[in-house]
Parts: sequence; C-alpha cells; structure tokens
Amino acid sequence: MKPFFIAMMIIRLGITKMSFNEIQEFNRDFKKLSKKFKSLKNDLAEFKKVLNEVPLGIGKHFNVITKSESAHIIKARFFCRYLKGRTLRIIYAYNQEKKLIEFIEIYFKGNKQNEDRNRIRSYLQR
Repeated sequence: MKPFFIAMMIIRLGITKMSFNEIQEFNRDFKKLSKKFKSLKNDLAEFKKVLNEVPLGIGKHFNVITKSESAHIIKARFFCRYLKGRTLRIIYAYNQEKKLIEFIEIYFKGNKQNEDRNRIRSYLQR
C-alpha cells in the first residue's frame, strides 16, 4: 500500500491526538510573515491537521534533519495558498513520548536559503 493511502486511512480513523506549541522565535517569524501572506494562519491550521495524523510527514516534502533522545527535528515544505506555488519552510520538533510538536522556525525560501542551526541547537539544549 502506498504511504499516501495509509496516511489517509489513519486520518479517517483519527488515531493520534497531538499537542502543539510554538517557541517565542517562531511566533515572531510567524507574525512577520502573516502580515505579508494573509492565508498563513489558515494554512498552519491545515498543516497541524496533517501533523496530527502523520507527525513525521510523508514523502519528499518532509525531512528529518536531526534526531535526539527526546525529539526528531523535521524540516518540511509549508504550502501557503497566498504564494501560489512558491513555498515556505517550517522547522518543528516531534516528541513521540509526549505526543508533542513544537514549531521552531518558519521562513520564506526566497529570502533565506537554510534553517537557523543555532536556533535548533539552542532548542535541543533546553
């Protein structure tokens, strides 16, 4: 069975309930970008629905960039309806034990090439 169909079955069954949190730096990034891209708030709500069911993501749009004892740090393409094809990137931590996802960073790929490694390091040291 293909991963997409498995994910759709999981979504229909509603197996997982995830908690979501954002670090302070993410909130600043998000607020700044949401002024520019008006659909961002609704797009994040849709993204959370996907992560609720498949926290590590499926396919080539999700990439585990760091694994630690407490969390997986994942970089994902974040599709914004306002951008029409161009994408944002979102970095989040998934803690399987706590069933918690914490958003670390969001950025527009056109303005910034890579994620903030120092921010990820400081997150993991907390």
